[in-house]
Amino acid sequence: MEYEPYRGELLTYCYRMLGSFHEAEDLVQETLLRAWKARDRYDPERASVRTWLYRIATNVCLTALEGRGRRPLPSGLGAPSDDPEAPLAPALDVPWLEPFPDARFDVDVRADLRLAWVAAVQCLPARQRAVLVLREVLEFSAAEVAGQLGTSVAAVNSALQRARAALAAAGDPGELPEPGDSGARATVRKYLQAFEAADVPALVRLLADDVVLEMPPVALWYRGSRAYGLFMDRVFRMRGPGWRTRELTANGQPALAAYAPRPGGGHQLHTVQVFTVAGGRVAHNVVFADPSVLGAFCLPSEI
Repeated sequence: MEYEPYRGELLTYCYRMLGSFHEAEDLVQETLLRAWKARDRYDPERASVRTWLYRIATNVCLTALEGRGRRPLPSGLGAPSDDPEAPLAPALDVPWLEPFPDARFDVDVRADLRLAWVAAVQCLPARQRAVLVLREVLEFSAAEVAGQLGTSVAAVNSALQRARAALAAAGDPGELPEPGDSGARATVRKYLQAFEAADVPALVRLLADDVVLEMPPVALWYRGSRAYGLFMDRVFRMRGPGWRTRELTANGQPALAAYAPRPGGGHQLHTVQVFTVAGGRVAHNVVFADPSVLGAFCLPSEI
């Protein structure tokens, strides 16, 4: 049996379940290893290879999630900061939500890979999370999901109802633009130009009034275009102008890699920023600075 063609979709499944790209890679490897070891026990009369692989992957994910809390973004942990000069101390004890580097994998990037959606799903208990992703994202039947989870169809349907209700209560971001929206990319290209020019007023003009800026692993976050602008003033004051950027995508969303100027010349990779654009304005910017997260994008460390 050939398992490799399923690696990409298994990776996005494990990512949605765990909220961690690095862990998802490890769990897919574990899934394929278990499948290879159990290949003699596979019965094609009972399930397709794909359904069988997802059953193994689900068990691997549920085991990995035992005793764990969710992977949040800073905005999911407390109130926004009103101090643009607050210390930028990383909270390294928090298992932060990670972005998904689209360019590295040939996967079907859909709306349900967006950061906001994955963050919302992290609030669900592990089995509800599995039911929601298997039923609504991957479109397995209730009977197939019951087989994958070793439970009944009635239990699957009940778990799906509870998961939908929990997401609705949490404000499931279902009305955001679909991945690949050309208007969103045009807005972000204008943002890149203003960012490289260190033009804070131009940046602010591209922001929604209630824009959110957050920077894991730093736990603080800001809401509103005024606070965003004041923080960007601080950034350019601290690191200087003359930044360089590279356009990319993450989670099906427009994104950029930001390179900070170095005192001796050249530019050092500083952050990956993932944007949500609504109504032609930047509504959310998640700025990832953790070196392990940056490494997942396979970007040059200097330019």
